[in-house]
Amino acid sequence: MPKAPPPTAVRPFRIGVHGSPHQARQIVAAAGYEDERVSYVPYDVREPFRLLRAGGLDVMLVKLGGGGTGNATGRTVVLDGRAVLVRTGHPLAGHESISVEDLTAYDAFRCPGDFPAYVWDQVVPPRTPRGVPIRRIHPMGSVAGMVAILGGSDAVHLSFRSLEAVVPPGIRVVPVRDLPPAPVSLARLRNTPPPPELAAFLAAAERSAAR
Repeated sequence: MPKAPPPTAVRPFRIGVHGSPHQARQIVAAAGYEDERVSYVPYDVREPFRLLRAGGLDVMLVKLGGGGTGNATGRTVVLDGRAVLVRTGHPLAGHESISVEDLTAYDAFRCPGDFPAYVWDQVVPPRTPRGVPIRRIHPMGSVAGMVAILGGSDAVHLSFRSLEAVVPPGIRVVPVRDLPPAPVSLARLRNTPPPPELAAFLAAAERSAAR
């Protein structure tokens, strides 16, 4: 009697992440999926959509609605509080929280490469709510490059609380109390319908956020 063919292996979902998969893992777990079902693929913030458009990703984590032209962005799956990254010896490092107005005395990071400028203006606003300019001058590239600039200067990076899980020793993540948390969602190619397995995962992720 001939043997039955082995079951076809299910390819993991490829989720694009920047910096660390920590937040993506939380979203996957909340959706009720095992971590083994997912492959976390880092993308370059200077070319955030290159891998997605080239077929190297199924979906990617985006914040503040920054899904990019030609991509479909789903509903919010989690919120990420705002924070500033500084070296541990920085004048702001000892505070439990700060105001975004406190950042105007220090140099911040400019929009990287092909990253959507309208989204970067929400990540690192050109001006504070009081109208004071934020000096966006440092180049933003890899996480390691950003950390090197922060560690060697009084530069600040206005970013997100989720980075607390991944920053190296010597860098402090200080909450920003007067900016609203950023909505996080999953983006995919608009003109490529997701296969049933991926569509089910996306729906589960959005349902978990609604609970």
